[in-house]
Amino acid sequence: MSASRRSLHPWLLSRWVIVPAVLLMLVFGWNVNVAMNATGEVRGQVVDATGQPVPNATVQLFERSFVVNTEKQRATTGPDGRFRFEGNASHAVQLQAEAPGIGKSERRTLRLLFRAQDADLPEPLVLNP
Repeated sequence: MSASRRSLHPWLLSRWVIVPAVLLMLVFGWNVNVAMNATGEVRGQVVDATGQPVPNATVQLFERSFVVNTEKQRATTGPDGRFRFEGNASHAVQLQAEAPGIGKSERRTLRLLFRAQDADLPEPLVLNP
């Protein structure tokens, strides 16, 4: 083995090479994750107080700012009580559902890791009379 090859190997294993390389890989991985999950889709379900899906409920998506919550979109639930919003550009939203004759849900805040992150509500919106 030549002397230049032996001296290069320990240099490549030094912290001055390994730490920046690991950081670069982490940044690259995060950016790939963001690119694959940044269509702004927010999905969830609306149920009544007994846990049954509520079809044709209206769900509002509010964009949160420092001072106010502004309604940005509305969606109607399908037969299974599921809804979907597309094109959300915010990283903090509130959701609220309502169905005539059944009731209204509390507003639920959904905090996202980055703008336009795709997200599923961990629990359904529950309509209370």
